[in-house]
Amino acid sequence: MLEPWVKATIFVPDEFLGHVLALCTDKRGIQVELSYVAGRAMVIYKLPLNEIVFDFYDKLKSYTKGYASFDWEMDSYLGGDLVKLSILVNSEPVDALSTIVHRTRAEYRGRELCKRLSDLIPRQLFQIAIQAAIGSRIIARETVKAMRKDVLSKCYGGDITRKRKLLEKQKAGKKRMRNIGNVEIPQSAFIAALKIGDE
Repeated sequence: MLEPWVKATIFVPDEFLGHVLALCTDKRGIQVELSYVAGRAMVIYKLPLNEIVFDFYDKLKSYTKGYASFDWEMDSYLGGDLVKLSILVNSEPVDALSTIVHRTRAEYRGRELCKRLSDLIPRQLFQIAIQAAIGSRIIARETVKAMRKDVLSKCYGGDITRKRKLLEKQKAGKKRMRNIGNVEIPQSAFIAALKIGDE
């Protein structure tokens, strides 16, 4: 599969050059040129577009304390080992969260995305499974625990069979809700999907 690559030009003070080179290499970059002009370095890298869309600029500014400048232009299309990473919420695919990623980063990105979504999706009265999949293979899973309503609060003392009956009734109700339950994914979850870092 062909992947779009960009030619990135970065101007950075000498003291932050090591961080910038490490960041570009970590993002599968290929160094084209490195030159120095009056205490500043000009670095030219070829990078996959997919890697700079996800938080590259934020990290660059963070590593250089805001002193780096970054410019890029489309360069070419190169073959890459890309896979489609699908996100499933309660076994239903969420197309808006699906992404094309490099195979070497798929598991990491899937795990991070599931973890982030499990923090952002509000708890329901039933358990919610969040899964990352490549094709039919599940590579990561997180679970949003169910909220538990205390059905025994108004049942003081008395016969244990009454308590058991209430708990069984609650269990059956949760099972029914799980079968028909739709999960609302908040807008912040979609934005958070773009901000998965390599911390």
